[in-house]
Amino acid sequence: MNIEPDSSTAPQPATQHNLTLEPNDGRHLAMLCGQLDGHLRQIEQRLGIQISNRGNQFSLSGPAVNLATAAQLLIHLYAEICQGVDLSPESLHLQLQQAGMEHLVDAAQSNEAVEAIQVIRTKRTSIKPRGKNQQGYVRIIKHSDINFGIGPAGTGKTYLAVACAVEALLEERVRRILLVRPAVEAGEKLGFLPGDLSQKIDPYLRPLYDALYEMLGFETVNKYIERNIIEVAPLAFMRGRTLNNAFIILDEAQNTTREQMKMFLTRIGFGSTAVITGDATQVDLPRGAHSGLTHASNILDGVDGIGFTYFANKDVVRHPLVQRIVQAYDAHEERATPLDKSIQ
Repeated sequence: MNIEPDSSTAPQPATQHNLTLEPNDGRHLAMLCGQLDGHLRQIEQRLGIQISNRGNQFSLSGPAVNLATAAQLLIHLYAEICQGVDLSPESLHLQLQQAGMEHLVDAAQSNEAVEAIQVIRTKRTSIKPRGKNQQGYVRIIKHSDINFGIGPAGTGKTYLAVACAVEALLEERVRRILLVRPAVEAGEKLGFLPGDLSQKIDPYLRPLYDALYEMLGFETVNKYIERNIIEVAPLAFMRGRTLNNAFIILDEAQNTTREQMKMFLTRIGFGSTAVITGDATQVDLPRGAHSGLTHASNILDGVDGIGFTYFANKDVVRHPLVQRIVQAYDAHEERATPLDKSIQ
C-alpha cells in the first residue's frame, strides 16, 4: 500500500535545494540521519521529497514549498542534536506533524519557543517537549500545584509528567513520587487474575513502571520503591492520606468517579505538585457512572493555581497509524445517532 505524503496532492514542479549543516560532526550527523538513514526516509515519506547527503552536504529535491519546510526542519533538528537532545522516530514524527500541518514557524520563532522550555534531565536520558501543547504542558506543570493533561492516547501526557516528577526528585524539590491509577476493569475481571491485590493491579501500573525504568534504570527504581521514595499504588489507597512534599501523578483519570476525583484532589499537601492525566473518550466506568475527569474539568477550569492542557490528534507521538485511528473513531462518534450512542 502506498502512503501518500502529507503535502498537497496537486502536482508541483520538482526543484532542488542544497544545504550545508554546521558544524561538520560525524556523530551528530549520524544521529540526524538515523539508523540506515531511517530518519531521512521518514522525512521523505511525509513531505514527498528525496534527500541525499555526503557528510554535512545535503541535497533535497521535490516540490519547492516542501523543500523549504524540509530544509528548515533539518536545520532545526541538527541544532537540537548539537545541544545534546536525542532524536527518535517518535520525536521526529511530532516535528513532522508541525512541519506537515503548519509548515513550521519561522526558524527564529521556533528556536525561541523551544528555548522557553528547558530539557527535562533525568538520570539516564534527556527529554525535550515537542510542539506547543507539550511545551505548554511542561511549563504549566512547573508553575502550578495542580495540573490536568487531557487528550488522546499517545500524546505524551503521562510520560512527560513522569519525567517532570523524576527531575523534581533528583533536584530535591520533592521528597517522593507517587504514581496512582484507578484499578478499573477495562473489559477484564480483576477477580480472575492470579495473585493477591497488589499482583492483580500491577498490569494496570505497568506503563508507569516502564517510564521510570527508562529514566532512572531498573536498580535505582527498585531501590527507591523499597525505600518508599517512589510509591506506585491504586487510587483507593489514597483515602485518608495527606501528601506533603511529593509529586503525585494520577493516570487514566477518566476512570475515576466524581467522588474519587474529589478525594484525590483534597489529598494534596504543602510543597506538593499533582498532575492528572486522562482521555475523556476512553472511559471504562460501569454504565451510569460519571467520569470524575470530565466533571473536574468543567468545574475547576479557571480556578487559580490549577492548570489545564488539552491535547489534540495532531499531538499524537506514537505510530502515525495511531493518529489515523483516533481520527477515525472521532469521526464515527460525530456521525453516530443518539440511539447508536445509547446502545454503545
